[in-house]
Amino acid sequence: MIDFDQAMKRLRAVNGYLGSAILNYTGETLYFDNDNTGTDIPYSASIFNDAFRMISESSLDVGFSEAASIEAKTLDGHVFLINSAGEHSSDQFAKINVFAIFRDDGNVALAKMIMDKAAKNISKELGQL
Repeated sequence: MIDFDQAMKRLRAVNGYLGSAILNYTGETLYFDNDNTGTDIPYSASIFNDAFRMISESSLDVGFSEAASIEAKTLDGHVFLINSAGEHSSDQFAKINVFAIFRDDGNVALAKMIMDKAAKNISKELGQL
């Protein structure tokens, strides 16, 4: 079994972190952390996941590949959703999405790097189950 709490530990330590979730491709919440906010993270993440899927579909319609991530930057924060992907087409992985929210003064660049790495690692582990 995957220890999602451990997998997200580094992200929770990033300056400006408010909350996060891990979702499967259909938007079902596998993990969430909303300790730093009164927000319903699973609900918000699921709505963002739906938007991500529509954007990915549009991207495919114009001949591009699936979207890898989306970000909403507001005056007071950032909302991200990063999609996992195998390193090679032959990789065994389970498609998941990592969702996170950060204050506007948070370390956004570091958060994106950690989210991308976490998404790939978790996907690989799920694909081996």
